[in-house]
Amino acid sequence: MSDVTVRGGLTVATELFDLVNNEILIDTGISPDQFWSAFDTAAHKLAPKNHALLQTRASLQAQIDDWLKKNTANGLDAAAYEGFLRDIGYLVDDAGDFTIDTANVDPEIATIAGPQLVVPITNARYALNAANARWGSLYDALYGTDAIADDGGAEKTSGGYNPVRGAKVIAFARALLDESAPLAGASWTDISGLAVENGALQVTTSAGQTGLADASQFVGYTGDAASPTSVILIRHGLHFEILIKANGTIGARDAAHIDDIMVESALTSIIDLEDSIAAVDAEDKVLAFRNWNKIMRGTLTADFVKNGAKMTRRLNDDKTYIAADGSTGTLRGRALMLVRNVGHLMTNPAVLLSDGSEIPEGILDAFVSVAAALPDMKSRQNSLAGSIYVVKPKLHGPDEVAFTSEIFDMVEQAFNLPANTVKLGIMDEERRTTVNLKECIRAAKSRVAFINTGFLDRTGDEIHTSMHAGPMIRKGDMKAATWIAAYEDWNVDIGLACGFSGKAQIGKGMWAMPDRMADMIAQKIAHPQAGANCAWVPSPTAATLHALHYHKINVMQRQAELRGKARASRSDILSIPLAQRPNWSAEDIRAEIQNNAQGILGYVVRWIDQGVGCSKVPDIHDVGLMEDRATLRISSQHIANWLHHGICSHDQVMAVMQEMAGGVDRQNADDPAYTPMATDFDASIAFQAACDLVFKGAVQPSGYTEPILHARRLEKKAQHEL
Repeated sequence: MSDVTVRGGLTVATELFDLVNNEILIDTGISPDQFWSAFDTAAHKLAPKNHALLQTRASLQAQIDDWLKKNTANGLDAAAYEGFLRDIGYLVDDAGDFTIDTANVDPEIATIAGPQLVVPITNARYALNAANARWGSLYDALYGTDAIADDGGAEKTSGGYNPVRGAKVIAFARALLDESAPLAGASWTDISGLAVENGALQVTTSAGQTGLADASQFVGYTGDAASPTSVILIRHGLHFEILIKANGTIGARDAAHIDDIMVESALTSIIDLEDSIAAVDAEDKVLAFRNWNKIMRGTLTADFVKNGAKMTRRLNDDKTYIAADGSTGTLRGRALMLVRNVGHLMTNPAVLLSDGSEIPEGILDAFVSVAAALPDMKSRQNSLAGSIYVVKPKLHGPDEVAFTSEIFDMVEQAFNLPANTVKLGIMDEERRTTVNLKECIRAAKSRVAFINTGFLDRTGDEIHTSMHAGPMIRKGDMKAATWIAAYEDWNVDIGLACGFSGKAQIGKGMWAMPDRMADMIAQKIAHPQAGANCAWVPSPTAATLHALHYHKINVMQRQAELRGKARASRSDILSIPLAQRPNWSAEDIRAEIQNNAQGILGYVVRWIDQGVGCSKVPDIHDVGLMEDRATLRISSQHIANWLHHGICSHDQVMAVMQEMAGGVDRQNADDPAYTPMATDFDASIAFQAACDLVFKGAVQPSGYTEPILHARRLEKKAQHEL
């Protein structure tokens, strides 16, 4: 740090110090002296505990490595392996049944099921888009994606509206209305008018007047009762608003003048300080914290140019309407926002402790991100229940959850907040957390509001933990592995057993292909069907389309059906996805390495060179896939595993890495900010970082990518400063 301020035992980057004092703490009732004194005390108390937990991770992994080396030559004895894991404390005993008692949880998390966005906080426009994704246009989501097929003359045209495609959109929407809000004795396809009479929706059809089959689905309207401008309905707690506009682009052609249907979409959004951003120093952390603070104050804006005109994006206001009983009603205009902190592994040079060491970054995030959320404790623009929701990733077992709760205890004390104001979201993405999930939840039973499976994201830990057991199956085959199906069911089973239904979120992972919405519509209904009351989506458009799944499935009812039905076993989760007879052809091996290398390089080059933490990276077939550090961990650990077991050689992998670097260069040729790798491999810090992740992958702590990425990004930033 070139410009620092010393406060007590802390040496703080002055730009961070000033941000806290002059922006974040303003009008919070917390003085700078109060903040820095409490932070100083907490940081020096908590940092040694943080370090000790990381040492425990390393010790357990070393013991597992040693056991696998000695005991897997003739295959794995599952019972002996499980006993060993119990003996070393990797598996902990079940301390009996309990129910979480988390209080003051907003309905978007506790009782209403729907999509969840994850968005990088360092990009203000993306963050605003996510916050405003509470409502989305169904017509736009259908018309602009492959959710509507291009056949029969329905292709998307560059020069304006295609009425054939539009007709397909309207037909889809009418079918949705027939399913989500059926009429009594009629179809929405036959209607010619909407009105409100005596607090009920009146629908005109060719056969006469009718109404909703279930009158309670009518919430309210805007405009005049006899000729409303919109009608608001509800299904399974989710609202949708039928817009009526006689002179609208679509409404003018529609018998009932329906111009669009606005769908309540992203109920919640995770504003991310972790995997979707690249934050390696004070400069990066200041940008992230400032944007989060502005969101919590409702002041964040972003300027951009669209169709040649400068535009400013800001947070949406709430919706007001006339309720069925004639009173004024309000609907939330924005997603309920959570903030994801980093995990326990990394440190950050933005703050140094009294011994000169860097502060554990998770402690920094906890204090500053909660302080940045304090304005909402007064305004209640975000959490009506008066809670601050912090998602914590990459936790390894109950002790680390308990430590996270201890951090939040000290944060609450520092800011004079009631106990358990800070709610905890537990990312279930490490095996030691999965297999001990019940005890992890118990360790935070009064503040836990969220558990979430990372689906394939957890594969990175799966591979690294069992690195010495043998070569893993191909990455594409992981989806069908025993452990992953058990893991997905186990998360719901345990959550329900601990009383999450009606109190907290049980979440599912990301749809990774943002351009393939037809496939998402066909497949992602599996998440609410599994009993999850939220699931991740990659865009506001995807949120709107995924919301339709929650119209089809009553998640609370589904949870009631599943409660008490144990569908998974810990033994299945502990099964290792080893290739039983690794006899792949040379072509198969090369294809696997190419696929992994493509994802690694396409992601890493933007992370290192441009500081972009989450990217839609074209795969080897030019299909855009959402990549972040979790997916990077999987790909790099997979190659590292195959290298370790001689499935491929160093020279073979390096040749593929160089080949694919050229391919990634070609895919990014139109990006003026892009720096090619293949023109000089030795000079490309990004290429060197990608190679480090692969060739040094087996010895990285828990297989994480952050140590290498952070070091190489700092190297790149220093190069720019020369």
